[in-house]
Amino acid sequence: MGSAATAPPPSVSLTQEDLKRVAAHMGDAADASPPPTSGKLTQEDLKRVAAHRAVEFVEPGMALGLGTGSTAAHALDRLGDLLRAGALPGVAGVPTSLKTELHATRVGIPLLPLGGDRGPARIHLSIDGADEVDPHLNLVKGRGGSLLREKMIEGAGERFVVIVDESKLVPRLGCTGAVPVEVIPFGAPHTLGLIRKVFDGLPGFHARLRMVNKDAEEDTLFVTDNGNNIVEMFFEDGIHGDLKDISDQLLRITGVVEHGMFLGMATTVIIANKDGTITVMDKKN
Repeated sequence: MGSAATAPPPSVSLTQEDLKRVAAHMGDAADASPPPTSGKLTQEDLKRVAAHRAVEFVEPGMALGLGTGSTAAHALDRLGDLLRAGALPGVAGVPTSLKTELHATRVGIPLLPLGGDRGPARIHLSIDGADEVDPHLNLVKGRGGSLLREKMIEGAGERFVVIVDESKLVPRLGCTGAVPVEVIPFGAPHTLGLIRKVFDGLPGFHARLRMVNKDAEEDTLFVTDNGNNIVEMFFEDGIHGDLKDISDQLLRITGVVEHGMFLGMATTVIIANKDGTITVMDKKN
């Protein structure tokens, strides 16, 4: 397989005060590139800009972790373009969801399993989006329901590059929406009750099983690619306290498969700012 991804460009100062407040705890800003276009950029434009920047880390011969979601989809499209042009020979990927598997196949990205005789000896680089990024590069991921495969694949890689627009930057995890927990279907309401006990007495906390409405029929439980259900945890002002301790408490509950807090896993975060610039943040050693 190819060599590890190259380092991002030299550091420069950030220009946006709101981003500085978050970035002060994240590490040095590795780059603030000029806007690729003039005029106001949409959120989809920003996602595309960040995704294309992340793909610049990919080298011939690499085995990749292929992320899931609207931002990661732009990276898949870019990878497909480069593969068809012959620019990335030998590149293949391990998909983090069935949706990503279909997308990657459609754009011509060769696929690999995770582990086994046919799997890569190592995953050099994973590229994925995130629902939230805190000042220490901890993440909330999996609101789309793919958190288990994402964590397995991205945790197995040498480098994990996260692509977001600046709206995903938060002072603490759990500020902007649900923190998902994947649970087995058997006794899911019982497991939900045990999860609630972890946060017993916390003002503003509530949790529920994720439901879906198919074709205006009666609501049914959401089912992941692995056949499991999702508990959604909501916090009034984000998660306060020791995230690792909270993670351990959740994972000790029988019936919990995994949760959507990705702690200490991201090595680089690529942020598309609303003015069109790109900021690359590297994890502090």
